[in-house]
Amino acid sequence: MNILILGSGGREHTFAYKIAQSSKCERLFVAPGNAGTAGIAINVAIGVTDFEAIKKLILDEQITMVVVGPEDPLVQGVYDFFQNDRELSEIAVIGPSKRGALLEGSKERAKEFMAMHSIPTAAYESFKAESLEAGKAFLEKLNAPYVLKADGLAAGKGVVILNDIEEAKAELTDMLTNKKFGAASETVVIEEFLDGIELSIFVLTDGKNYITLPTAKDYKRIGEGDKGLNTGGMGAISPVPFADDAFMEKIENRIIKPTVDGLKAEDIDYKGFIFIGLIKVGDEPKVIEYNVRMGDPETEVVLPRIKNDLVEVFEKVAAQKLDEVTLDLDSRSATTVMLVSGGYPEAYEKGKVITGTEEVEDALVFHAGTTLKDGEVVTAGGRVMAVTSLDTDFRAALKNSYKNIEKIKFDKMNYRTDIGFDL
Repeated sequence: MNILILGSGGREHTFAYKIAQSSKCERLFVAPGNAGTAGIAINVAIGVTDFEAIKKLILDEQITMVVVGPEDPLVQGVYDFFQNDRELSEIAVIGPSKRGALLEGSKERAKEFMAMHSIPTAAYESFKAESLEAGKAFLEKLNAPYVLKADGLAAGKGVVILNDIEEAKAELTDMLTNKKFGAASETVVIEEFLDGIELSIFVLTDGKNYITLPTAKDYKRIGEGDKGLNTGGMGAISPVPFADDAFMEKIENRIIKPTVDGLKAEDIDYKGFIFIGLIKVGDEPKVIEYNVRMGDPETEVVLPRIKNDLVEVFEKVAAQKLDEVTLDLDSRSATTVMLVSGGYPEAYEKGKVITGTEEVEDALVFHAGTTLKDGEVVTAGGRVMAVTSLDTDFRAALKNSYKNIEKIKFDKMNYRTDIGFDL
């Protein structure tokens, strides 16, 4: 079959890497893709939310499956667009409906869903510009640090954590009245701070059945020791050493199952990934947030550990027969380290020539912000590429990733040298 992946990051390159291995995949397209996907698939210069252009491509190239990488097209209703179009309704789309995607598209909706289905999370309230003073009063009731979240999509940067009450009030004002994050911060969710260690849980569901993918932990902050500004993710590890069987059982019973059952109970069409951002507080798991797609850079450590034919798994999702799938996992640990542009997550330059990737041995290089220019691979984003290794434990895998990173060069390249420091 012919398959289309929507997106252009490291997550989409990893999907392409796995799907290209399937005997069921005849031709693979990525829209818009990057320099990495260009080597294993056909890149098509179409935006992920240009639904009419996507439709034309699908009909022209006889594509029968679409795997949606990022959140934007899901929140904008790409699944529904397919379902409601006579020519596209039979296409298998891996990704939830617009109603399902609200779990990520609105922090407020996610919190309401968790409350409705008794899923453990932080206490919260949401505020708009007209209730700014009430928001400040709510902050007064909380203990530091203060967590402020823009309700809508803000490319992973809409969460601010502050220790000072006056700074928190000023930030709330900036978000609500000055529209710091644009439309995303028209509503701001303020929630209690949960102190613990975070992990990511990935679930693939067909709307009835589900399978739980390997656990992962990502490192969001730009600086060593998890200091500095939030980023889209600087590295990740899978599995998470502290997620033992007893803890996973709690997650299954208290969070995963109620989430999937909640979607069913609300009659939400959901065939795709649920990313559950969790925090371990003492021995108890609580949900920080939902995403309605795979995480990045967690995809770069989770998918390489899955031995199954990914296309076969997705076919079962489309047919609502996911109960017939048993995951076959690589027992080794996987680690990935993200190479980023100098200055990221703030202002950075693009167009820097990248060399040395062909010298990488016993590791996988997944392109994120790259493109081809005059026959050379150049930087085209903040997060440029991820170097993934597998080994008996995460420390050995990390050592290999770092050894290979030394071979890769581009101007002002930056990365964290302490991924896994807290494990």
